Amino acid sequence: PDWIIYRSSFMHLFIYFALGSRYVSKTATKTVSEFEYDAPSMKTAVPGPNNIQLCLSLGLQNVGAVHFFCNYEESRGNYLVDVDGNRMLDVYTQISSIPIGYNHPALIKVMTNPNNVSAFVNRPALGILPPENFPDKLFESLLSIAPSGMSRVQTMACGSCSNENAFKSMFIWYRNKERGYASPSEQEVGTCMINQSPGCPDLSILSFMGAFHGRTMGCLAATHSKAIHKLDIPSFDWPIAPFPKLQYPLEEFVRENAQEEARCLEEVEDLIVKWRQKGRPVAGIVIEPIQAEGGDNHASPDFFSKLRNIARKHGCAFHVDEVQTGGGTTGKFWAHEHWGLDDPADVVSFSKKLLTGGYYHRDELQPDKPYRIFNTWMGDPSKNLFLLEVLNVIRRENLLEEVTRSGKALLQGLYALQTQYPHILSRARGQGTFCAIDACNDATRDSIMLKARNKGLFMGSCGEKTIRFRPALVFKEYHVHQLLNILNDILAEHK
Repeated sequence: PDWIIYRSSFMHLFIYFALGSRYVSKTATKTVSEFEYDAPSMKTAVPGPNNIQLCLSLGLQNVGAVHFFCNYEESRGNYLVDVDGNRMLDVYTQISSIPIGYNHPALIKVMTNPNNVSAFVNRPALGILPPENFPDKLFESLLSIAPSGMSRVQTMACGSCSNENAFKSMFIWYRNKERGYASPSEQEVGTCMINQSPGCPDLSILSFMGAFHGRTMGCLAATHSKAIHKLDIPSFDWPIAPFPKLQYPLEEFVRENAQEEARCLEEVEDLIVKWRQKGRPVAGIVIEPIQAEGGDNHASPDFFSKLRNIARKHGCAFHVDEVQTGGGTTGKFWAHEHWGLDDPADVVSFSKKLLTGGYYHRDELQPDKPYRIFNTWMGDPSKNLFLLEVLNVIRRENLLEEVTRSGKALLQGLYALQTQYPHILSRARGQGTFCAIDACNDATRDSIMLKARNKGLFMGSCGEKTIRFRPALVFKEYHVHQLLNILNDILAEHK
């Protein structure tokens, strides 16, 4: 049949036509959280006059990347309001970093709790002077969601510094292993001060084409998504493996995709051997469960399982970068849980939806001396207070199940759109609400996104021609249908 019926937990009856001109939503009485709006509302094009004036007044900074200025006081739930009063359904959520929507009452309550005032007023140098309750708050928040096999966590402030320090931990672990855990020699101590070997060893991190791990020096050496990130910045001679380029729909290309993954894994092993022969052994392998910035590129659980075994075979640490995929957006708290492994990684880094940064690691990657992994703040205790409440909301409202339901509706809707507009859209893919679809070219992608924004839908882009969807965990099925209606209207008008 040319129509499919969905019934959500909110007793909505949604009927949308896979071959028709518009998604039609017949809605029974729905319950909208009191802190959230019920739909987009547009007053001007974006950017509007107030936005344009503010951009002109921000001349002290580089405003080239600014989309528009926001009124965060008026933003609620899944809806972002700009300074011209435009209210948009936000499925980009501050580059995938808003876990439970804007101005969630539970987080406002954390802010107004007098017992939390000190954490917001006094930001400590955590490495030397942590607050009394810091261990308890870590156990209640970050350690309560620790990945399998991870018993330690090192807090940091952002995704880049999380990955940068995780790389350092892997290098320290590797060198300690090489020297038999003996003390460093006088030569090593002396040569490190002038950036020479053996004190600064010729070690490497293996990364993947299309990866994004951050913009600090080590992270940038492992980042291969856009030239603008790397241009003019010196880098390291580290190996870069191909990431599988899967063909869609997956069920029609099982053999081809298995061959592609096998090819990439073979290249990984070849590179490890080659770099060892070059005198730059691979101390660690870093990979995202889904390459986000690089174009929402997926690989199978079998690929990651075999990659984990390759790392173990060659004595490399295995670092899973969950900065964008962590926090529940794939329907599981960690995207690597979809692999089904008891021992998925040696290091798992995080940030974004967890509101703080850092990395989990196995015991053996604990630094052997103080100040080796260190900076002034090493995170922010106030963010742990927010995270603790976010985790409470996720559990109380069963948001991972909500993400799974909403994600299924979103992906089915994207499938229908690409069937209806095959000359414009293709390769719909995703896990949970961590979804994406490709346009026929980058100009079309950009045009669709701009038109969507002016109709009240704010989306993100990635890769060469991909639209990515990164809604908050409170994104529900009726939000999915608002999104699909707007997209369908734009596509129907597209020339």
